[in-house]
Amino acid sequence: MTSKCMLSILLLGLFGVVNAIHQADIDKLVKDIDELARHLMLQQLVIEERIRSDGNSGVKQIRGTHKGTRAYFGDTFSMGSMMSIHDHTNYDRTIGMGEFSAVMNGVEFRTRHNDYKLRMPSENSTKFHLLQNVPFPDVPPSVKAKHSVADQINEMREYFRAFKEQNASIRHDYRNYFKPVLCYVEGAWTTDTKTISEPFHSDRHFLDASSWFDLLEKVRFTSYTGGKSNNENYSFLPTTITDVVDGAPVYAQWNYRIVCHPIRSSLMTLSSLALIDDLGVRMARRFSFEKAYSQRTARFRINPRGYNQYNSTKLASEKLDLEYTGVEVLDFIMNEIPGKDNYHHTLTDNTFGDEKTMLNNGKSPQNAAYYHRLTDSKLGDSQGDHISYKGFSDENLWVAETTQPRVAPMTISTCKYNASLQDVSCSNSTVRYSYAFPLEIIWMTPLYMWNPYDLEFNADNKIPPLHGRSGGTNATTAFNGTSMSYYYFTPTDFFKSNEVGRDPADTAKDVVGVLDKHGHVRLVKPSGTRIILPEIEGVGKLRTRYPVAPSYHEGNPMYKELDALKEMVLDIPKNLKFFEAPPFGTKNIQASNPDDKLQHFTTTFTHKTPPGLHQHEVFVDSRDWWALTHNRKVTVITTDDNEHSHTLQLQRDAHNHDQINIVSCDNVPHCWDGHASTLLRVTE
Repeated sequence: MTSKCMLSILLLGLFGVVNAIHQADIDKLVKDIDELARHLMLQQLVIEERIRSDGNSGVKQIRGTHKGTRAYFGDTFSMGSMMSIHDHTNYDRTIGMGEFSAVMNGVEFRTRHNDYKLRMPSENSTKFHLLQNVPFPDVPPSVKAKHSVADQINEMREYFRAFKEQNASIRHDYRNYFKPVLCYVEGAWTTDTKTISEPFHSDRHFLDASSWFDLLEKVRFTSYTGGKSNNENYSFLPTTITDVVDGAPVYAQWNYRIVCHPIRSSLMTLSSLALIDDLGVRMARRFSFEKAYSQRTARFRINPRGYNQYNSTKLASEKLDLEYTGVEVLDFIMNEIPGKDNYHHTLTDNTFGDEKTMLNNGKSPQNAAYYHRLTDSKLGDSQGDHISYKGFSDENLWVAETTQPRVAPMTISTCKYNASLQDVSCSNSTVRYSYAFPLEIIWMTPLYMWNPYDLEFNADNKIPPLHGRSGGTNATTAFNGTSMSYYYFTPTDFFKSNEVGRDPADTAKDVVGVLDKHGHVRLVKPSGTRIILPEIEGVGKLRTRYPVAPSYHEGNPMYKELDALKEMVLDIPKNLKFFEAPPFGTKNIQASNPDDKLQHFTTTFTHKTPPGLHQHEVFVDSRDWWALTHNRKVTVITTDDNEHSHTLQLQRDAHNHDQINIVSCDNVPHCWDGHASTLLRVTE
C-alpha cells in the first residue's frame, strides 16, 4: 500500500472520529436544551400552583388611581367603580370597562382597556371566535301603537315601572322586553404564538403591538419605567412552554376575550341579585350600605336559589343569603354558555376513562363543550365522593372542552390493569380546554330599539357629524341623523333627570339635537347601555348593569377569616353567640340571630352507590316555615354532603301536619341518590 493510500485512510479515520465527537456534542446540546425547557415548564407549574392555592379564579386589581392615609383608600378590584366600568351610551352596543388584572386557573394576566361589545358566540357556525350581535329586545307593540310621542313616553314608563317592581299586573308581558345577558371573560392557552391575535373587537381599543414579543417588550418597558400607555392598549398576556419535542420547546400564548350570552333561565330576576358589602370601598367613599347599592362601586352576587329569602321587595336585595350552596342558579346559567366550539356542539368528558354526568340526575352525560365548575363522576374518588369542583380548591373555575386546533392541546397517558389477562393497557388522550368566569349581568331594555321620532339611522358613522355638526340644538349644528357611534334616540322628556354619576371616561353627551327626516331638530338622549338610568317619572332610578365578577382574594384562607370577622362586627346583636366574651356594651343586648329561628331537618340516609352512605341537613327559615304551615310549597337547598347538595321543593303533608314531604328533588320527583320523600325533624 502506498504512502498516499495510507494517508487517505488515516484522514478518513480522523474525519470519522471528529464527526462522532461533533455528533456527541450535538446530542448532548439537544438533551441539555430539552432538560432546560422541561425545567422551565416545571417552574411555570410551580408558579401557577402557588397562585391557585392562594385564591380563586376572579378579578384581582384595577389600575391604581386612588390612595390615602389608610390602606383601604387604595384601589382593589373597585374604588371609583367596580372593574373600572363606565358608560359609552352614545355607542349602540359598547360596554365601558377599563383595565383589570385577573387570575384564571392559576394564570395571572392583565387586560387592555376593554370596552367590549354586546356580542355572543355564533349560533350557526363552529368557526373559532366567530361572534354575532346579541339581539336587542323589541319595543312593546302597545308603545308603538300610540300616535303621539308623549303617549308613547307614558306607555313606555309603565313598562319600566312593571320591570322595576317585577309586577306583571302593570304590564303582563313586560318580561318579553327586558332581557338579562351574562357577559363573561374567557381565557385559553392558544397556538397563536407568532402573529398577534386581537382577543375581541372594541370600538375604541386594540392591542397596540405588531407581535406577541413586541407586546411583551412594551409591557416590560412600562413596568421598568413605571409608565403607562395613555391609550391603555397594552395587555400582559403570558407565554408558556407546553411541551418539548426533539429538544424544541412548544410554546403556547395566553389570550382572553369578553363575550356575552342571553340568559335563558327563567330563574334570573332582579331579586336574584344581592349586594356584596365591600367594606373598604364603602369606608373610603363614605357610603352607607344603603347608598352603596346605587353606586358604580357596587358588586353583586347571584343568589344561589335565584331569589333572596330576606328580600321584602322585588328589587335587587340589600342582604345576601348566608348558607352553604351546591348547584346554584349561576351554574345553570354558565351551563348554557358554550366554549370555543360555539353553540350546538356536543363533547363528552371521558378523562381517565371516567364519563362525567349531569348533576341534576346523575344519568345524562354532561356536555363538556359548555362551561361547568362542578362534575359528577360515575367512578368515586378514594373517599367515595362523586361530585367535585373543577380544580383543587377553586370555587369559580368554569371549564369547557373544545376541538379548536388554535387552542393548545394537552396529552395524558392513562393505564389500566386487566386482572384476567394480567396485562397493563395504556392509551393517550389529547384534550383542549378554555376557562371562564362571569363579569356582569346586563339587563337589556326597549330603549335600544325605541325611536319614536323615526330618526334616520346611518351605516356610515361619518354622516351625523359631517360639516362640523356637534349635536347642537339648532338646524345648523344638530347631528344629521344617527349611527352606531351617535346612538341618540330617546326623547329627553322620557327621563326626569340628567345622567347619573358621570365619570371622566363616559363619552356620551347628556342631550343632543338630531335632525329628523323632515329637517326638524329633535332633542334626544343616548340610547346605549347605562350603568344606572336617569330618573324616570313614576319609576325612579333603575340600575341595568350588575357586576358579578368573583374576587380572586375570596379564595384565600386569610380573607375567609376576615370575611367571618366582618360579618360578626357589622351586626353584633345577630352574631353575639360567636364571641368568646361579650363585647363591651352588649351586656343587656338581646341577641337576634336568624339561625335561632331555623327549623332543623335531615333527609333520610341513602345507601345507594354512587354516591355512598350519607344524608343532608335541611334548614327552613321563619318565612319559609310560615309558608309551609299555610300549605304553600317552598324551595330550599340542603347542606353539601358527599360533595353534593339538593334543591328541594317542600310541602306539609295534607294528613299529618307534623310531616314535611319532598315534592321534588333537583326538579325531578325523587332524589337521584335515593333519599326518601320525607324529612326527619332534628330536636336540639
